[in-house]
Amino acid sequence: MKVLMVVLSAFLFVSAYAQDNLQQDERFPVFTECENVNYSEQENCFYNQIRAKVMTNFELPDTVAEDNYQGKITVLFEVTPEGKFRVIYVDAVYDELKQEAEKVFTELDEVKPATYNGNPIYMQFRMPIYLPLDRNKSASENNQIVAQEANAGGNSVVNESNSTKKKSLPKKKEIYSEEYDSVSKSLSAYTHKQFSSHLNIPFSHEVYNRFDDEMNRVGTNAHTASKPFLYSDVKPYYDFQKENEALAYDVDSWLGRKFFNEHMVRIQSEKYWFVADVAADLQIGKDFDADFSTTYNNTRAAVIQGGIGKDLNFYAAVYESQGRFAQYFNQYAESIRPDGGNPAIIPGRGIAKEFGEDYDYPVAEGYLSYSPSEHFNVQFGHGKNFIGDGYRSLLMSDVASPYPFFKLNTSFWKLKYTNTWMSMRDVRPAVTESGSFRTKYVANHYLSYNVTKRLNIGLFESVIWENDNDRGFDLNYLNPVIFYRAIEFSTGSRGGNALIGLTGKYKWSNHFNMYGQLMIDEFSSSDILGGEQSYKNKLGFQLGLKYFNAFNLDNLYLQLEFNKVRPYTYSHNEITLNYGHNNQSLAHLWGANFRELIAIARYKKDRLYGHVKFIVGKRGFELEPDLDPFYGSDIYGNDENRPSDNGNEMFQGNAADFLYGELELGYIVNPATNLKVYANFIHRNLNADLPGVNYDFQKNTSWVNFGFRTDLFNWYYDF
Repeated sequence: MKVLMVVLSAFLFVSAYAQDNLQQDERFPVFTECENVNYSEQENCFYNQIRAKVMTNFELPDTVAEDNYQGKITVLFEVTPEGKFRVIYVDAVYDELKQEAEKVFTELDEVKPATYNGNPIYMQFRMPIYLPLDRNKSASENNQIVAQEANAGGNSVVNESNSTKKKSLPKKKEIYSEEYDSVSKSLSAYTHKQFSSHLNIPFSHEVYNRFDDEMNRVGTNAHTASKPFLYSDVKPYYDFQKENEALAYDVDSWLGRKFFNEHMVRIQSEKYWFVADVAADLQIGKDFDADFSTTYNNTRAAVIQGGIGKDLNFYAAVYESQGRFAQYFNQYAESIRPDGGNPAIIPGRGIAKEFGEDYDYPVAEGYLSYSPSEHFNVQFGHGKNFIGDGYRSLLMSDVASPYPFFKLNTSFWKLKYTNTWMSMRDVRPAVTESGSFRTKYVANHYLSYNVTKRLNIGLFESVIWENDNDRGFDLNYLNPVIFYRAIEFSTGSRGGNALIGLTGKYKWSNHFNMYGQLMIDEFSSSDILGGEQSYKNKLGFQLGLKYFNAFNLDNLYLQLEFNKVRPYTYSHNEITLNYGHNNQSLAHLWGANFRELIAIARYKKDRLYGHVKFIVGKRGFELEPDLDPFYGSDIYGNDENRPSDNGNEMFQGNAADFLYGELELGYIVNPATNLKVYANFIHRNLNADLPGVNYDFQKNTSWVNFGFRTDLFNWYYDF
């Protein structure tokens, strides 16, 4: 028994001793080629493999080879706890050598990380590389890779010649004390992950025009109607990074780089990235026909966007603005003012409060974007959406204020299916209750199908309903594949307002394509085709033509578009079931009862850009402020107040001729943020048959503007 106790005690002592030594064991990173090597040889194996792989993959830049340069590069790198290589610093004479060294190390395969006490740790190394490269074949004393290990007493250095010096190892608790520093060490060089992310490209007509040509080439499988686009959608056709680098100025100062070439803040690691910017929309101008001296807009904004992992992205922008615009713009903004005493709603932006004799209008936009696979993208946020290939949209436009939305994009084969659920506000005094604006909901789906390499067709359906009988957000409309028209009937004839639409695009060549939309608000074939001009003949159509690289001049873009919408379209006999939000249309900003012809020319050369826009149209306005009788132009009217069932002609009410011309010339200050300076001139004329009746807007306007703007959304002045 005593013998057994002695043997057992000895066994426990040896086990404890061995375990203690194992726990305090520090191990080097292990390449696949070194997995079967003895522990004592793993250090040398790691050094030999890293040297061999770097020398094999290192390509001498042409500039260095032409100069017959002889010298030394010193690379400080580390292996992360995930087994990845990260370059910390490169000391080299040529920038090209620094870039090549970083490229070689970041392309190395992952290894088993270094460990201490069984826990993965960071391990740093210093490696010299001599030029010409054949000088690296021998591991002389001056050509050794050095591992640098942090410890309680400082840095001990162990080289690849198997030094017999005893290593001074850190205690376990001191590894945790370096956790904060390890976060900083995990940062890496910024590699423009934004351009391959699932973030939206901010919807600006000038910005989207830069890649409209590439996405509309014959044979592409792109879907161009549902906007805004994701960067990942556009990346196969347009290289943002290459285009921006081609415009980059050669500036050395931090301020110069940030102002002309880069985002203000750029942070990136293997697991996350984000960029942050200060933005502005500063305008100063003169309306020569107004009774005040100057116009201005003073917008300051903060914009942050980024990604966590590969699939989750985020965007947020906060705007603080004050301004006064051309007189006709101010008159329109005040005509759509909300209940509650605020003086105006700035079109496309939001509710304004008084700021002396001017307006103060804060705006916030943002969203989360998640792509669980290459086929799906889900977004939840506060912003705008657009459906169409034209300058205008008769289905879903970006002319109204931002709103909460949830969007699901599904892409596979030749199809793209977009479902959007939105929450809207009706802010008129007639529907306000207890000081709160009325809530209504909109759900739409849009199916885009590339029938051939030239032809695309799209099917659109939308429904509006309100919170009647406390039903809230009706779960019937959450089904992404059901027909909303059928649900509208099942919930009651007055339970919702459904619209349907058809889109099409045909690519005649790489230079020409034709597009169109048909929107039907009330699907009654007898009233539409009966020829009696019924008030139920609620439809609109669009027809447009685009000419890319016109007359073989690169980046010259021409567009011609015709839009027509009949009276009573988008309105309803239930007070809130119109197709509007915040007293603005969700489709065409003119509402209904109009036709227009738009001609646009755009040109871009390096950082310079310009556009010319002409619009000729005719509109019918209401005669009474209370919309009784209702002639069908204001989408907030009740069609039960119509003058007659039949004989409803275009432009009925107060007919007005409309003429609009706009010229803008600008310079892109920073391509990364779309910061630009510009000069803009607008001439507008609205000539009504009955001047001063209800719509007493300024008749003639000549408005010149000078601006400094971060271009993240569209301003529409053409109403």
